[in-house]
Amino acid sequence: MEWNSPQKSWASMLPMRGELVSLRRWQVSDADAVQRWEQPGQQWRRFNAPFFKTNTAEDIDAIADRIRRSVPKGEDMGGGRSLPVVDARDENRLLGRVSRAQIDETGWTQAGIIVYDPDTWGHGLGSEALRLWIDLLFRTDPELHRLDLRTWSGNIGMIKVAERLGFTLEARYREARLVESVHYDDLGFGMLRSEWPQVGS
Repeated sequence: MEWNSPQKSWASMLPMRGELVSLRRWQVSDADAVQRWEQPGQQWRRFNAPFFKTNTAEDIDAIADRIRRSVPKGEDMGGGRSLPVVDARDENRLLGRVSRAQIDETGWTQAGIIVYDPDTWGHGLGSEALRLWIDLLFRTDPELHRLDLRTWSGNIGMIKVAERLGFTLEARYREARLVESVHYDDLGFGMLRSEWPQVGS
C-alpha cells in the first residue's frame, strides 16, 4: 500500500493558524534557521530521542540545501512528511517542525514534533502545534485510521503533551533507553481517528 500524499488537500488548508503557532509550507528563509537549530549541542537534542545517532554537519547542510533547492521549484519538503512550526505573530520566525513517519506498509503512521528554542517551552506551543498537525493529518488522509506518538520516560514535556491531547499510553518498554548511563522506559502512545474530537465518528 502506498502512503497517501495529502499535498493537494493541504493547499487549501495551509497555513493552519492557532493562537500561538502556525503550520505553513517551507520557505527558503527557513533554511538558515534549520541549519542553526539542528547543530549539535542544542538543548532540544537532550530530549528528542538522545539515544539515536544525531545528524552530522554534512547531513544538516544537506537538509538546508534541500530546502533552498526545493522551495523555489514549488516542491514539498519531504514529500509532505514535515511542516515548519512558526510563530503565529511572525510567520517568518521558525520555532520547530512537525513530522510524520510510516511505520510499515499498511499505513501505520507515527507523528512527531520538535520545538527548538527552550525559551519557548512550557507555554503550550508544542501542544497547539501537534494538535494542528494531527487535525491536518486526519482531515487530509481519510484512510489514516490511527496515529502513534513515541517518546521516553525522561521527556516529561512530551508525555504531558500526549496526555493533554488525549493520546492513550499503549506500551511501556521498561528501561529500554539508555541516556547518560541511566535506563529509561520507552513509551508508545496511540490515537484512533474515532477518538480525535474534530473528526471522530
